[in-house]
Amino acid sequence: MTSLSLPTKIFLYPNSLSIQFQSQHKPPQRLTFPRNIRIICSATEQPQPQPQQQQPKKKKKNETESEKGVDPVGFLTKHGISHKAFAIFLRERHKALKDLKDEIFNRHINLRDMASGFEILGMHRHFEHRVDYMEWAPGARYCALIGDFNGWSPTENAAREGFFGHDDFGYWFIILEDKLREGEKPDELYFQQYNYVDDYDKGDSGVSIDEIFKKSNDDYWEPGEDRFVKNRFEVPAKLYEQLFGPNGPQTLEELEEIPDPETRYKAWKEQHKNDPPSNLPPYDVIDQGKEYDIFNVVSSPEWVKKVFAKKPPLEYWLETRKGRKAWLKKYTPGIPHGSKYRVYFNTPSGPLERVPAWATYVQPDIDGKQGFAVHWEPPPESAYKWKNTHPKVPKSLRIYECHVGISGSEPKVSSFNDFTEKVLPHVKEAGYNAIQLFGVVEHKDYFTVGYRVTNFYAVSSRYGTPDDFKRLVDEAHGLGLLVFIDIVHSYSAADEMVGLSLFDGSNDCYFHTGKRGHHKYWGTRMFKYGDPDVLHFLLSNLNWWVVEYQIDGFQFHSLSSMMYTHNGFASFTGDLEEYCNQYVDRDALLYLILANEILHVLHPNIVTIAEDATFYPGLCEPTSQGGLGFDYYVNLSVSEMWSSFLENVPDHEWSMSKIVSTLMGNKQHADKMLMYAENHNQSISGGKSFAEILFGESREDSQGLKQSLLRGCSLHKMIKLITFTIGGRAYMNFMGNEFGHPERVEFPMASNKFSFQLAKRRWDLLEKSVHHDLFSFDKDLMKLDENERILSRGLPNIHHVNDTTMVISYMRGPLLFIFNFHPTDSYEQYNVGVEEAGEYQVVLNTDETKFGGQGLIKDNQYLRRTISRRVDGLRNCLEVCLPSRTAQVYKLSRILRI
Repeated sequence: MTSLSLPTKIFLYPNSLSIQFQSQHKPPQRLTFPRNIRIICSATEQPQPQPQQQQPKKKKKNETESEKGVDPVGFLTKHGISHKAFAIFLRERHKALKDLKDEIFNRHINLRDMASGFEILGMHRHFEHRVDYMEWAPGARYCALIGDFNGWSPTENAAREGFFGHDDFGYWFIILEDKLREGEKPDELYFQQYNYVDDYDKGDSGVSIDEIFKKSNDDYWEPGEDRFVKNRFEVPAKLYEQLFGPNGPQTLEELEEIPDPETRYKAWKEQHKNDPPSNLPPYDVIDQGKEYDIFNVVSSPEWVKKVFAKKPPLEYWLETRKGRKAWLKKYTPGIPHGSKYRVYFNTPSGPLERVPAWATYVQPDIDGKQGFAVHWEPPPESAYKWKNTHPKVPKSLRIYECHVGISGSEPKVSSFNDFTEKVLPHVKEAGYNAIQLFGVVEHKDYFTVGYRVTNFYAVSSRYGTPDDFKRLVDEAHGLGLLVFIDIVHSYSAADEMVGLSLFDGSNDCYFHTGKRGHHKYWGTRMFKYGDPDVLHFLLSNLNWWVVEYQIDGFQFHSLSSMMYTHNGFASFTGDLEEYCNQYVDRDALLYLILANEILHVLHPNIVTIAEDATFYPGLCEPTSQGGLGFDYYVNLSVSEMWSSFLENVPDHEWSMSKIVSTLMGNKQHADKMLMYAENHNQSISGGKSFAEILFGESREDSQGLKQSLLRGCSLHKMIKLITFTIGGRAYMNFMGNEFGHPERVEFPMASNKFSFQLAKRRWDLLEKSVHHDLFSFDKDLMKLDENERILSRGLPNIHHVNDTTMVISYMRGPLLFIFNFHPTDSYEQYNVGVEEAGEYQVVLNTDETKFGGQGLIKDNQYLRRTISRRVDGLRNCLEVCLPSRTAQVYKLSRILRI
């Protein structure tokens, strides 16, 4: 006797329940139970010969269609780059990506499903008067929810074996039933559904369930069709009676030989040939004398057409659903809104408590108190309702980078509401079209600025509630501002209670084990990007912020930390070998490719920005051409260059060639470059803001103070102008730097005795002369881009770079930019080349008195006419007046035809 053993895998699928049977010689056979009403059950038997022969051809066709237009080394060919090792690496990476997608599709319907884990994981209200909770903890042996709603009991609400409470992939499932109010009886219908938003629904009409079901049956079944539905055992009862009844055969001899199916069928047909016509389906059998023809049953085409035209009576099922008032009358929530809770695990190393990984609102452990999650399910009348839609993504981005906590003028942690009321109107007035928020995702330690994330699905509770953040985003959209956030998927906080470290008691749940699981210098944990469940968590997290909070884009923080096993702490020479050697984390690259592909397919207007100090090749190339798929990358070298010049290099030794080469970066990708003169990293990392450097060294005498302010004001404007106009299609400014904020940022920590003195913004300086003038210039610069579309034009034509005179000049569209960085030398008639002959009008001058300048260029010098003389390799030239430390922007106002 042979026994067949089928190992069983049960998977609590994000959008379905799945039971999978795996044999040693056959592909997996799966029963799938989707979440919607439609139920699909499929168990593949041995395939018929014909489908078995056709299947490979179909697969090959699909592969050909999916690979159409895909070239793993496309961007290398595009830019004429020849490097054998890197090309091989790209091809192997592409093959690994295909294998990874195949692995994903074994458990998920598609990539959207892969990135929608938040729809079922975590805490969710179910239609059937209950709350469902699901968590991934493969190292745990027991899982329960504890909180103030059940007296913190580890046994009252636990996952139950045999009720899909735990699957073989490590997912735990717990149901929190709503509680019947006193005097109320359970629902008549076991699967009674409720609409928790509307006060009344169809089920509140007073019609009983029996009446609805009778109407459904009467409407759906034809006369006679429901005979065997109402009498399910009629046929087997008759068969049983024939075989084992009193008139049936009593011995084996009396049990005659059972006729073959064909004989029985013909006898049945002869017996019923005179029956009256009915609405029962007319069946017949194809009989061409072959062995298996008896099983080929066909029916009337008219009857088949009629059956397929019928729709299931789902509307009757919906008529049983009741409204919110009926639910409130009968039940109280099993876990009320605002309840504190944690998840309890029993692990091989003992019991432990954790804040759930998918929690959407968390109070981290502050002042020695243990952290906990907060169940966020506000009643419909108080839940936030969106008013505005996403603004259209502009062709050029002027991004205002902000931190909510330090956005106020008082020494305290500011709130989402404070930011909405006070900062958003300022950003709109300043002329920016997007804000980028960092430190929004929940983090336990305020001094980490939000970069050591503990709870990836929660907004930071120190600033307000989830609805407060929704209001911030909504109001920003109403002002025409896009909203980006800094997303930190390159590492995670090492905290255990509120973080993901040792989440289920094991060291390899979300992170690598050993040294690879820890950042080389920062002590943070490094994700295991090759694990499908970790990918599920991270990809769903990206989609969550877009779906739940209407976020318009992400800046991926510190990619070098995740793309290399040395975390980016190595010297790079630019050799492509450094981007494909043994220190490159291929799994991390595959995650970034998937992230960009999924985000751009699900949300076509999403913007993704890469922050990578190593300038990995192909950052902003399409994923189909071997790139990582980002829309922009941050040129981190620019702010470092300006900071170095201001602090370490005398003004007269500044190199114009270095300025231009650093600002232009890699010309092949310059149009994808995001530029900033200074950002928060410099001041937060212990440095100073530019204004602090420029204005901090004032002399005692009034003349010296005046000269110091003039120098600082002039260089501040020139640095902003050339950084803004020479680079790619995106520019970013950190909050306060537009008016020359004179203080660095320093978050409260032990070293400063937890002082908030430098963890705020000095908005009062906007009313003071120097800072008011700098803000006026910054506004006019933003307005110039709004009117002339500077950033969205092609790259500039840099035709004049003179290290001796310290003059830089370039054309971008119809605009001519001229900079004189010399600290002392002014030029009355300086010649710069232009291609088009005509009249050029000054549209922006850094030396205007309204910008804090001296006004050395008079009104009659604002209009200049070209001279027919070849200069800088161009056909015409312009003689301009260039005072020291000034810059002008000219626009071709009238073309002269010669």
